[in-house]
Parts: sequence; C-alpha cells; structure tokens
Amino acid sequence: MTYVSHSHATCHPARTHGWTFSTLVALYRSRRALAGLSPEALADIGINRDAALREANRPAWDLPRRWAR
Repeated sequence: MTYVSHSHATCHPARTHGWTFSTLVALYRSRRALAGLSPEALADIGINRDAALREANRPAWDLPRRWAR
C-alpha cells in the first residue's frame, strides 16, 4: 500500500535564523569597518579598541539577536 503525504515541510534553516547571504555579507562589512575606525571615531560611538576588535573578530554566523527574524 502506498501513502501520499500532502505536507510541504520544507526546511529553510537560513531563513528561520535570519541568515541570508546578503545579511552575512552586510555583517562582515560592518565588522570590518568597525575594525578600521580611528580611536576618535570609536570614542564618538562609545567603545574602545578592544571592544571593537572583539566584535570584528566574531564568527560570521554569530548574528546579533535583533537581526534574526
């Protein structure tokens, strides 16, 4: 006997976690830009060089929670 399922259970893990290629590219670019800011620019946004480098060196898949949808 053959059973046909009518469910369309498609898994899109990237979409469920808010990860798209363009999101990862934007995150990479913003982290690289942060790493290249001058000490004066970092002081303007209220972070120091160590915090900027920690953020810049986070893995690409480590998205801020507010980006996940």
